[in-house]
Amino acid sequence: MTEKLLGVLFRSLFLVVLLMAGSFVRAQEFGEVYGKITDENNIPLGLVNIYVQGLPGGVATRPDGTYSLKVPANRENILFISSVGYNTLTFKVRLEAGRRMEISRKLKESTTQLPDFIVEDRQIRATSLSPIDPRLAAMIPSATEGIEALIKTMPGVSSSNELSSQYSVRGGNYDENLLYVNDVEIYKPFLVRSGQQEGLSFLNSDLVASILFSAGGFESRYGDKMSSVLDIRYKRPTVSAGSANVSLLGASLHLEGSSKDRRLMYLLGFRQKTNAYLLKAMETKGDYKPSFTDLQGMLMFEVNPKLEFSFLGNYARNAYNLIPSNRTTSFGTINEALQLRIYFDGKEADRFVNYMGALTSAYRPSKEVTLKLIVSAFQTRESETFDILGQYWIGELESDMSSSTFGQALETRGVGSYLNHARNFLDATVGSAEHRGTVMRDQSTLMWGLKFQHESVTDKLSEWTMNDSAGFTLPYHIGEIGKAGNQFEIQLQDVLRTTINLESNRFSGFAQQSWDIENTKGVWGLVAGARFNYWDLNKQFLFSPRGSVSFKPYWNTDILFRFSSGLYYQPPFYRELRDNLGNINKELKAQSSLHFVAASDLNFLAWGRPFKFIAEAYYKYLNHLVPYDVDNVRIRYFATNNAKGYATGLDFKVNGEFVKGVESWASLSLMRTREDLDGDFYTDYYNAAGQLIIPGYTSDMAAVDSITTERGFMPRPTDQRLNFSLFFQDYLPRNPTYKMHLNLLFGTGLPFSPPGVARARNAQRMPSYRRVDIGFSKQIIGEAGRHGSTEVSRKGVLRHINNIWISAEVLNLLQVNNTISYIWVRDVNNRQYGVPNYLTPRQLNVKISVEF
Repeated sequence: MTEKLLGVLFRSLFLVVLLMAGSFVRAQEFGEVYGKITDENNIPLGLVNIYVQGLPGGVATRPDGTYSLKVPANRENILFISSVGYNTLTFKVRLEAGRRMEISRKLKESTTQLPDFIVEDRQIRATSLSPIDPRLAAMIPSATEGIEALIKTMPGVSSSNELSSQYSVRGGNYDENLLYVNDVEIYKPFLVRSGQQEGLSFLNSDLVASILFSAGGFESRYGDKMSSVLDIRYKRPTVSAGSANVSLLGASLHLEGSSKDRRLMYLLGFRQKTNAYLLKAMETKGDYKPSFTDLQGMLMFEVNPKLEFSFLGNYARNAYNLIPSNRTTSFGTINEALQLRIYFDGKEADRFVNYMGALTSAYRPSKEVTLKLIVSAFQTRESETFDILGQYWIGELESDMSSSTFGQALETRGVGSYLNHARNFLDATVGSAEHRGTVMRDQSTLMWGLKFQHESVTDKLSEWTMNDSAGFTLPYHIGEIGKAGNQFEIQLQDVLRTTINLESNRFSGFAQQSWDIENTKGVWGLVAGARFNYWDLNKQFLFSPRGSVSFKPYWNTDILFRFSSGLYYQPPFYRELRDNLGNINKELKAQSSLHFVAASDLNFLAWGRPFKFIAEAYYKYLNHLVPYDVDNVRIRYFATNNAKGYATGLDFKVNGEFVKGVESWASLSLMRTREDLDGDFYTDYYNAAGQLIIPGYTSDMAAVDSITTERGFMPRPTDQRLNFSLFFQDYLPRNPTYKMHLNLLFGTGLPFSPPGVARARNAQRMPSYRRVDIGFSKQIIGEAGRHGSTEVSRKGVLRHINNIWISAEVLNLLQVNNTISYIWVRDVNNRQYGVPNYLTPRQLNVKISVEF
C-alpha cells in the first residue's frame, strides 16, 4: 500500500513540474549581469556583496571572485558592489529580457571609515543565523578538518572528541542537530560508536559556497529538532576551476565548471581519508586499517531564467578494521597509582556505506515568486562485527620517587579477562518529496513548505559481553563458591539479541512570514511562523509555533537587538525508539524544547578595523525527554518519555581583524543543563549495626532497615559548564606568504558514572578537555593578497596553477591526555575500576594544497 502511495505521489509531482515547465518556458522577464571582482593586485575577492538597490536578496562572489546575478529587465537598475575594507562601487544597468552583461571590477582599499563598514545581509543579521566564511575550513588546523572544525569554535557548541565531526549545542546531544545542503536534509550512520569508526562527514568543504549556523531559536522553515541548524549552500560555478589536497591524513580532489552559455554547471568532489596515522599513536596498539571514501557530485541545468533543475548525489564508504595487540594505561592518584595492562586477541571489522540523491526543480514565475520541488532518497547499509578477548592485569605502581622501581608495577590488584562480541547489521532507507515556496517583496517575505517522508529500517542485533576475574565469571556472590551441589552457568552482560523491521510515514509542513518595518526610531524585523508534523507510527500530531523580533535603532552605534522564541518538537527517529535491550517502543512521543533567546549584535571599530561582538542569553524548558547515556559518540536511549529538564546559559563571541586583513574570533559559553527522571528512586539497605550493605561484597549480613531516595534533578550527559574556543590567524608583515593558524578548545569536564549504579548516575566529572592545534603555511606559487605577492615565472603546467600552499600542523601541541570515556574492569572482590580512554597525543601533519 505504501509503495503504491509513493508511486502515485511521485508521478503526480513530476507531472506538476512538467506542466510548470511547459506553461512558463516562454516568459523572459530577467536579464543577467556576471563577472569577476578582484582587488588592485588582481587577487580574486570572495564574499563581496552584489545587489540591486531597492530589491531584497543579492549574491556574494565565490572564492574565485566570480558572480552572476539576475536583474529585472527593461528598467534602470542601480547595482551595488561592496565588501569589508573596500570602497563601494555603484553602476546603472539596463538590460533587455534574456540579455547578459559582464561587469568585472577592481575594488580599492577603503581609506575612510564608512558608516556601513560591516557588509552583511541585513535579513540574516536580524535572525539567529550566523554566517561563516567557508574558505576558513581549509585553514583551520584540526584532526578532522572541514566545516565541522569551524562549527566547534562557535559559541554554544561543545565537542570533546577531535576524532569525531559530531558536536552538541546548548546541552543537546548529537542527534538534535539539523543539517541541510541546498534545502535537502542530510542523515548520518546509525551504528557508529566511536570517533575512530566515523570517517568522513557528508560536508565537502571544497564544494561549499556559504554557511549559516544557528544555535537555537531558529525559524519555522527549518525542521523538527531541538538544538541547532546548519544550513549549507553549494557553489554555482561559472568558470572551470579545481583544487587538490594531499596530507598524512588523506587526499581530496574537486572540479567545477560550466558551459559557455553558463546554463549547465557541475561540481565534483572526491575525498579519501585514513586516520591510521593518528590511531597508531594511541594507547591501544594494533594493526589499524581504516579507509574512508566519499564521492559527491552536483549537476545544475538552467532551462531558462525561470526554470532550473539540479541533482545532488553522494556515495560514501567508511571501513574500519582493527586487530588490537596490547594496551598499557596508567591511572589513579599520587597516593594510589595504578596501571592497567591488557593483551588482546581477535579483531573488529566495520562497514558503513551510504547512498544519497536529491533532484530539485526551481521555478520562478515572476521576480517575487520561487517554487521548488525536491525529491530525495537516502540509504545506509551498516555492519559492525567484532570478537575481542582482553586479558588484563591491574597493578599498583611504585609512587616513591626515590625508589629505583619508581613507576613500576609492584603488586597485582587483580587479573581477569573479558570478551566483547557483536554481529550487528542495519539497513535503512529514507525517501521524501517536498514542495517549498517563497514570495519576496520589498518589505516582507512569505515562505511555506509541505513534505512527505517514508522510512524503512531493518536492524539485526547480536552483542554481549562476558567478564571473568581470576577464573570466575562475574558477577558472582561470596558464599556461593564451593557449596556442594552448586551448578554454575556462564553469565553474560549487556546481552542484546533482536531483529527489528520498521516502516513508517511522516507528513510535515511550515509557513512563515517576515516583515521589515522602518520608523523614526529604527528598523524592526518580525518573523512569525509555525510547523506541523504527523507520524503514523505513534499517531502523534504536533504543532510548533516560532517567532522572532529584532530592532536596529538609529544610533551612532551600529547595534541590533533580537529576541526569539518557539516550541521545538523532536519526533523520535529509529535510535530513540530502541532501548538497551533492543525493544522498540512504538508509543514513544516527541521530545519538546521551549526556547527563549535574547541577543545583541554590535559592529564596532578597533585599531581602525571592523569587529563584531555578539552576546546571547537563553533558557530552554525541556519536556517529555528520552533519557540516554553517552559512551564515546554512541548514544544509548532509554526509549521512554520519563524525564523533564532545562538548559540555560550565556554565549559570547567577538570576531574581526585582530590582524589586518584576516579574520579571527574567540567564543565563550557558560551553560547548565539538568534533568529529572520519573521514578529514579534507589534504596539503601542497612544491617542491625546500621552499616550500609553493599551488594556483591557481603551476603551474610541480613538487612533490617532500608531508605528509599529520589535522585531529583541531575546533570544531563552533555552538561559542560564552560567552553572557550579561539581561532586566530596571523602572517609575517613583510612577507604574508608565511601564515599561522591557531585552533584552541577548552571545555570543563562532562558528567559520567559507573554502569549500573542508579544512585550515582552522572555524579562524577571527567577531566577538562584541553586542546591546541597550530598550523604554519607557506605559499609557493600564487599571490599573497593585498599585502604582497609571490608571483614567479611559470611555464608549462604551472601556468594553469593559481596557488600552491604547503602546510605543517602540530596537532595537540600541548600533549594533553584528554579523556573521552572509561573502560570498567573488576577484580575478584568485585571492586570496579574506571580506566580512562585517552584521545590522540601530539602528532605532526603535513599538507600540500593546489588550486587551479
